[in-house]
Amino acid sequence: MKLGKIIIVLLMFFSTITSCTVENINSGKGYRNATVSWYGKKFNGKATASGEIYNMHKLTAAHKTLPFGTRVEIVNPATKRKVVVRITDRGPFVKGRDFDLSRKAFKRISSLDDGVINVKYKILR
Repeated sequence: MKLGKIIIVLLMFFSTITSCTVENINSGKGYRNATVSWYGKKFNGKATASGEIYNMHKLTAAHKTLPFGTRVEIVNPATKRKVVVRITDRGPFVKGRDFDLSRKAFKRISSLDDGVINVKYKILR
């Protein structure tokens, strides 16, 4: 097989795996449960895993596996407030946490003093 064909096959393979992962996460009806925290000033202005510069005043989030650019709606059942974030980074790296929200995103759904909260989320198309 020529190198060009191998590259095309690999790109198709990885594209399929990525889309399957997103489909599996979002295949259930409604929302899924998650635990979220937030990150702010210490990381502000530094490069994220996607290469984008982290801005704690934007509506972004970190997730371990969701593709960069994925939009996720996160709802705090306690306050009924919701926010839509875009995945730009990897993490959180603390056991039991599913998303790290930017400071602004977390503040939209809860008090920053809460630190870690249980939420519902769904992946948007």
